[in-house]
Amino acid sequence: MRDLAKYKGVIPAFYACYDDQGEVSQERVKELVQYYIDKGVQGIYVNGSSGECIYQSIEDRKQIIEAVMEVAKGKLTVINHVACNNTKDSVELAKHSEELGVDAIAAIPPIYFKLPEYSIAAYWNAMSEAAPNTDFIIYNIPQLAGVALTGSLYAEMRKNPRVIGVKNSSMPVQDIQMFVAAGGEDYIVFNGPDEQFLGGRLMGAEAGIGGTYGVMPDLFLKLDQLIAEKELQVAKELQYAINEVIYKMVSGRANMYAVAKEVLRLNDNLDLGSVRQPLEPLNEDDKQIAKAAAELIQAARARFL
Repeated sequence: MRDLAKYKGVIPAFYACYDDQGEVSQERVKELVQYYIDKGVQGIYVNGSSGECIYQSIEDRKQIIEAVMEVAKGKLTVINHVACNNTKDSVELAKHSEELGVDAIAAIPPIYFKLPEYSIAAYWNAMSEAAPNTDFIIYNIPQLAGVALTGSLYAEMRKNPRVIGVKNSSMPVQDIQMFVAAGGEDYIVFNGPDEQFLGGRLMGAEAGIGGTYGVMPDLFLKLDQLIAEKELQVAKELQYAINEVIYKMVSGRANMYAVAKEVLRLNDNLDLGSVRQPLEPLNEDDKQIAKAAAELIQAARARFL
């Protein structure tokens, strides 16, 4: 049985950090990494959905993970999402990640064309082979990728010894149970939907990776602690409070990650820039939504921490 302890816990999905011209800011990346170190999270998940990877160049993504590793190496578990919509670029990012010493790489399936499972497996295995000393995590997010991880595809991928588990962002919580049952103790399942962190953990997920953890990492750390201590009534109340924040963050015109960055600016004095188009930036009404979300976080901190 392999040691998966370094992956267990709360792992925020890292936000893209831009300068005032909309280009990657390595300095702002480093500031955000230090913020998460100071908060005490288990690790960070870089260059995924929250990192706006689909709208970034290969060079952008390299700059981000390079800046992350300057600060995080040896202090946080670092998972770098390397999937691009072609194998060649994905392999390049996988090699680069291993050179930097990340703990794991991760990947969604290729999107747009509906590929057969053997093609998806070949795509994932190619990038894993390019990083032969690095763990590999499958990212299952069918509502965005258009492809769901099936039991047969997961069984095929477990033939690869570097595969350690699944980041599961499908909405049915029973999917977590299926992946946990299939993999057993030698694999880990990460809960993806932030609104059901409690449900996913109770169904067998041993960790969580999420896009809203980043604005309230201390609340998710407290929720994780309450689950471990079996204080489930309080855990449910805290999950409800977290969900109110999430519902507020997605209620405007702007992309949720634009709102998240504004919340961090208001509550934690972090300036991460805006989001990359075609993602929608903040307008004046969205700034009020971000302010309300920031206040909900403050209220939850006062109540639960």
